[in-house]
Amino acid sequence: MPKPKVLFLCSANSARSQMAEALLRKHGDDRFDVYSCGIEAKGVNPYTIRVLEELGIDTSRHYSKDIREYMGKMNFAYLITVCSAADRNCPSTFPGISKRMHWPFDDPAAYEGSDAEKLETFRTVRNQIEQKILAWLQELDGATSPAPADRTSA
Repeated sequence: MPKPKVLFLCSANSARSQMAEALLRKHGDDRFDVYSCGIEAKGVNPYTIRVLEELGIDTSRHYSKDIREYMGKMNFAYLITVCSAADRNCPSTFPGISKRMHWPFDDPAAYEGSDAEKLETFRTVRNQIEQKILAWLQELDGATSPAPADRTSA
């Protein structure tokens, strides 16, 4: 039986959707084919790579993809928008989507501050995305086991 395909969509495919793709791959136990893209590809943010490396996830070879790379070319069990701009700007008639969901997360790339402050902001969003993915997997499984403890830094 083919694995369900999941597409994470954000505005630029530089942070949130990249994190969600990597974290579902990590926690989904090879149950899904996972992809990510943006309304407009802008390149993967270096902080995204850094905070995923802290969890042992290597995304250094990932690249930012535009929505047109997948739209109408693949069928997805789930389209999950991870930012409000993507939710607003995603075509309402995205062909080949079985279920559309919206998980809004703040854009860590929009944060202005020192290197350490930016890194902490990316960690916070990464942790929020990870918790959402773990909760969703439990929901899909009908499980009631507790989620892992909150992680505030690496």
